Amino acid sequence: MARIIAVCRSESKGTRKESIGQGVFKENFGLLDDAHSECDTHRQVSLLALESIEKMRSTGLDLKPGDFAENLTTEGVDLPHLPVGTSLSVGQEVLLEVTQIGKECHTGCAIFKQVGKCIMPKEGIFAKVIQGGIIKEGDAIRIEEPADVN
Repeated sequence: MARIIAVCRSESKGTRKESIGQGVFKENFGLLDDAHSECDTHRQVSLLALESIEKMRSTGLDLKPGDFAENLTTEGVDLPHLPVGTSLSVGQEVLLEVTQIGKECHTGCAIFKQVGKCIMPKEGIFAKVIQGGIIKEGDAIRIEEPADVN
């Protein structure tokens, strides 16, 4: 079963996020009280799979959810292979739409300096909040593929 492992936020950009157990996600904004939340952007929420973090742990690094500045740490979803436009129904209320796979990482970001490597550029994804609500650790994730426009 695909599920949420951690909900994370930070007060400043470019820093590790702390797990908060649950959070309120506002439509067309992101996670309330998170430094990256912003209206009218396609990168309102960041997601990274626990499986990606585990790959980095296998190199000897001591890492936890939020260390790559992701808002949502997931398990059981192959995030980097989800097509843009995929809908993710999370918990009882929230609907996210995948808007970007990976990102261009600016040279020497805080995460890279702290950890030595940043996996967000290749394995993280971004989404916007289509329908808001509460997401908490353990919530199920349901994937709806985008409609074929051909």
